[in-house]
Amino acid sequence: MPSPILSAALQGLALGFGLIVAIGAQNAYVLRCGLARRHVLPVVLLCACSDALLIAAGCFGLGTLIGGSPALLRLVAAGGAAFLAWYGIQALRRSLSPGALDAAAAVPASRPAALAAAAAFTWLNPHVFLDTVVLVGGISAQFQGADRLSFALSAAAASFIWFALLGFGARVLTPLFARPAAWRILDFLIALIMFAIALPLALQAWRG
Repeated sequence: MPSPILSAALQGLALGFGLIVAIGAQNAYVLRCGLARRHVLPVVLLCACSDALLIAAGCFGLGTLIGGSPALLRLVAAGGAAFLAWYGIQALRRSLSPGALDAAAAVPASRPAALAAAAAFTWLNPHVFLDTVVLVGGISAQFQGADRLSFALSAAAASFIWFALLGFGARVLTPLFARPAAWRILDFLIALIMFAIALPLALQAWRG
């Protein structure tokens, strides 16, 4: 059996990847920057650091508040399980009729414009707040002390790893992302991850 800290880290990493690896405006923009070889490092850092800040706010703000109330913890566990199950179902549906990631759009030539676009895709997207602050923060409430820190760091690490892969590996990854079959497999794996995380949360809410 893995140690509690390692278990929390693995859950955080799996949840982080499961939430961030999806076809979306933010991912498409980072990939476009990589394809154009424009402002890749600052854009990757802005997106990943933004995710890390939001995850920290969720885990050590909202997560701390929820962790102090057993009734609220049970409610959030039930809500988190329901959301993750819904997320998994959506990923499963996408795996049956996947699309390809279109990365052909232009990237602003100036660095400020490129960073402004990246910030907009991140901070003006309500799904980012739902995923990082509410969902990750709420699920972190089941951990305490070093375990919660491990969970949060691993969830944030998933963002850094994924955005770095998209930005710096764009030339290699683009042919793969252009194939709907690749997204079919990826979405199926995401669905499995979401269901695997949702099940223990549902059991926790049921048992109280």
